[in-house]
Amino acid sequence: MGTVHYIYRKEHDSFVQPLCEIEVSEEVLFYPYESYDELEKLNLSAASHIVTTGTLQEIKQLIAFAKVHEISMGIVPLPEQPKLTRILDLPKKREEAYLFALKPAEKRIDLFTCNGVLILNDVRIGNTTILKEFEYDYMADSFWIKLKHFWQSWREKAPLRHYQFSVVTDKGDEKQFSAVGLIGLDYDNRSWIASALKPNLGSGDGKHILAVLAPTSLLQFYLFQPLMMLFGGREKQKLPASLGFIKSSEMEVTCEKPLEVLIDDSESLQTPVQLQTEESALSLGVGEAFWERQSAVKSDRSSIRLDHIPNDEEQISYLSKGLPLFEHASKEQYASLFATLREEGTLSSTFMTLLILATMIATFGLFINSGSVIIGAMLLAPLMQPIVSLSMGVLRQDSSLQSNAFKTIAIGVFVVLLTAALIAFALPMQRLTTEMAGRLSPTILDLFVAIVSGVAAAYAKNNEKILGSLAGVAIAVALVPPIAVAGIGLGWGEWVMFGSAFLLFVTNLVGIVLAAAMTFMVLGYSPISIARKGLATWLLIVGLVATPLYSSFVQMQENTRIQRILTDTYFTVGDKKLELAHIEVLRHKRKPEIRCEVISSGVLTNEDKAYLREVISKSIDRDMEIIATFRYRL
Repeated sequence: MGTVHYIYRKEHDSFVQPLCEIEVSEEVLFYPYESYDELEKLNLSAASHIVTTGTLQEIKQLIAFAKVHEISMGIVPLPEQPKLTRILDLPKKREEAYLFALKPAEKRIDLFTCNGVLILNDVRIGNTTILKEFEYDYMADSFWIKLKHFWQSWREKAPLRHYQFSVVTDKGDEKQFSAVGLIGLDYDNRSWIASALKPNLGSGDGKHILAVLAPTSLLQFYLFQPLMMLFGGREKQKLPASLGFIKSSEMEVTCEKPLEVLIDDSESLQTPVQLQTEESALSLGVGEAFWERQSAVKSDRSSIRLDHIPNDEEQISYLSKGLPLFEHASKEQYASLFATLREEGTLSSTFMTLLILATMIATFGLFINSGSVIIGAMLLAPLMQPIVSLSMGVLRQDSSLQSNAFKTIAIGVFVVLLTAALIAFALPMQRLTTEMAGRLSPTILDLFVAIVSGVAAAYAKNNEKILGSLAGVAIAVALVPPIAVAGIGLGWGEWVMFGSAFLLFVTNLVGIVLAAAMTFMVLGYSPISIARKGLATWLLIVGLVATPLYSSFVQMQENTRIQRILTDTYFTVGDKKLELAHIEVLRHKRKPEIRCEVISSGVLTNEDKAYLREVISKSIDRDMEIIATFRYRL
């Protein structure tokens, strides 16, 4: 075995000297130098391997030196180089790292350069702030450290905009696109970006990857992507929609304007730059775990994935002015969805036929008290379509879309009311079923259901792959049944019943319109400047509707409190033990009342009943009318 040369700068002598005392089987010559020129005079004819310690720049110089002399190399990192230790999977303790570095490497790694400058970690072009915050081995950090990084990225106030890039690969393929920044790396360096690109990374395949960071909104950049990194696991990382990549052995990267190029967070250049990977160029001692992380299979083909990266003139022009708060829908998305919503917002014979049939099913289902029949009506009713169309009209301040959708909704509601009223008038029965009663007491919770349903409806409309989910939305929000109950109230001449049920429908309507409009705005179908007026108007309408709903909610809370108190309380009247069951609290214009069953161990006298009434009133702290049915325990 030949001689091992340990080459280091004299300023690191205090770090290296304790290693001289370690007994090893190899012959090790320690060679401290003051300037790089001294290395040229070094006689390496008998050397089989070199080891080095130094700054990142000094290590790069020795790597170039080892490559020229075709000698294998090992590295003993300094204590202030934990990043390098983790990237190359070297031992953390100095003595162990020294013994490991003495062994000649069995495998050769690629050498990745930018304009001839060696890259050990990565090269960053433009603004890649968010991925710089989430550095190497990020997924192994504790939750609180992740949270700290998340907060730092959220507070980042640097102006963000897209730049137009052009990349030419070794095969002559030219790709033009816009992005916030680019990150080049040759192997899995334990960073988040590496975990996202893991299947395509490998040191030894002769290729490097240029990751394309192209978020289309501030929310995506500062919230969605950090959240994915905050809660995601390294093994579960998938390529986000805002990330693309190009893989090749050579790339020429140009930009519309000169951008900063940062190599290993230290050396700075400017675009244009030439990226190049030399296959298996150096025998460098790295840990076994380093090779286990490299997943890419060697291939002569270049790989390109830029599916979601902006590349049309409209998107590039829009994003070059700065990232918007919300995404900006493409022309294709906008045109496709608008055509659909205009059609669905227009009154048609199909719409009327389905609505009348759904109303008949819902009304009969309410009379026979069948939840499954009512659900069938919800699925059949097409009333959700013009409501979603109205929400887009509100968002875009499109008077034509608004008027058509509103007219369709108004006529549809009138038809449902008329159909249900005629059925109720014709049927020889006037009995309030539990399905009807369940739609006569809307509260603020119903508004919350409508708002969430509006978000779901708009999101489903935007994504053709999940349009089938609209059926579930229709069941959740139940538009036709409350109007049918209101129509039954008209047929019976019960105006209170009509008003309560119709309020539930209005609650659903305004909640869906506002929530769907806001969701479409987040999805990029309108800038805030256009949407502001319509959203403010409907926010006011929702506020007005929420007032009686909140009052009902408070009343419901009070009813629940009374029922809980009376159910959990046992009364003693004389020598008789009593308990209450089947407690109902009813609110009338006159005095509110409690209806219940009194289960007693004996017959109550009039004095006992008066005393029981007094005890009940004190326990609930309310003076209410009490109507009781007495049952006796035998």
